[in-house]
Amino acid sequence: MHTDPSAAGFSPQRLERMTSHLSDNFVSPGKISGCQVMVSRRGIPAYFRSFGLADVERNTPITSDTIFRLYSMTKPITSVALMMLWEEGRFQLTDPVYKFIPSWAHQRVWVQGSGAAMQSRPVESPVTVLQLLTHTAGLTYGGLLPGLEHPVDEVYRELGLGRGAGEVLMDFADKMGQVPLIYDPGSRWCYSLATDVCGALVEIISGQSFSDFLRERLFEPLNMVDTDFSVPDDKAGRFAACYSRGADKSLTLEDDPTTSHYRHRRNFYSGGGGLVGTATDYAAFCEMLRQGGSFNGQCLIGRRTLQLMTRNFLGGRSLAQMALGAFSETANEGVGFGLGFASTLDEVASATVGAGDFYWGGRASTLFWVDPIEQCYAIFMTQLIPSSTFNFRGQLKNIIYAALID
Repeated sequence: MHTDPSAAGFSPQRLERMTSHLSDNFVSPGKISGCQVMVSRRGIPAYFRSFGLADVERNTPITSDTIFRLYSMTKPITSVALMMLWEEGRFQLTDPVYKFIPSWAHQRVWVQGSGAAMQSRPVESPVTVLQLLTHTAGLTYGGLLPGLEHPVDEVYRELGLGRGAGEVLMDFADKMGQVPLIYDPGSRWCYSLATDVCGALVEIISGQSFSDFLRERLFEPLNMVDTDFSVPDDKAGRFAACYSRGADKSLTLEDDPTTSHYRHRRNFYSGGGGLVGTATDYAAFCEMLRQGGSFNGQCLIGRRTLQLMTRNFLGGRSLAQMALGAFSETANEGVGFGLGFASTLDEVASATVGAGDFYWGGRASTLFWVDPIEQCYAIFMTQLIPSSTFNFRGQLKNIIYAALID
């Protein structure tokens, strides 16, 4: 990919700081196996560089078409897909979820206790589609994330609420309606399995499988040729390994690309974390967002819809005031949350630049942001679990925004 930082309004020398920073501080010392960074502004690629190895065991380098696990960077794609149906008048954001999933009609809220002694009460108001999109529905991640252990997580386990082999999206969504909520809908924020339910709503409302909808309505128009819920045989050699960091700070193989479950087509299409793809594919998605919903002259989602999605839906508050649990793919101070995206509300409160941007990240330390004010986006790909290991977002923001010269 040809890059031209000067034409994009960056100082080439200052943007090049990213190269030495990542190479000297992360790749060479073995803190990560490798990574890839893409920066674009005003539709002009400014920086695209690959570092290190995609697979340490096989000495495979990261290349321009390496396929990464996107994990929760799937969530913004799912949210856009659901809002495409909203634009067609197929539902309202204030619609109760039980309108589409009947088992959600009699939900209850946890009061106290656990197991057989658990006490609950009826919800004050039913969960809405908007509350699913904003993670304010009262769901959790079923005990899968650090920082929030709750008695209702036991109910998730009893119902077999996983996203693995044998599960199907419709059964998953139906069982979710049987789990007590941890708060009344809309009253708090908790990172959760809600976006997987959004994927189920896409299936129910569109009448298509979630996978087919994404392919026809987003991936094909955006030419996202390597983004899918699995990696086929003819692309297996491009699939990166995924690592975790051991207690001794060494890398441990977490998911071998040759035996990974991503190598097999599954029945469960996770809207919350199931996609794999390349940086160049995700760049097409980000470029569409930067252009206000259009790509190559085709409008995929309306400009006003996207503006709505990236507003703060937390009632004028930040995640610091609303969030339960210590883990998500964002810091909380000075940060709001919309319909599938976090956003920087206040540079002083968040102690960072980029107010007005919108973004998210993934479990394996991938991240992106789109800044409609500066008309730029950045994508960072690596495969290191957990995403809280290093503050890549903060470091890259410092370097990239400091390189702006016009």
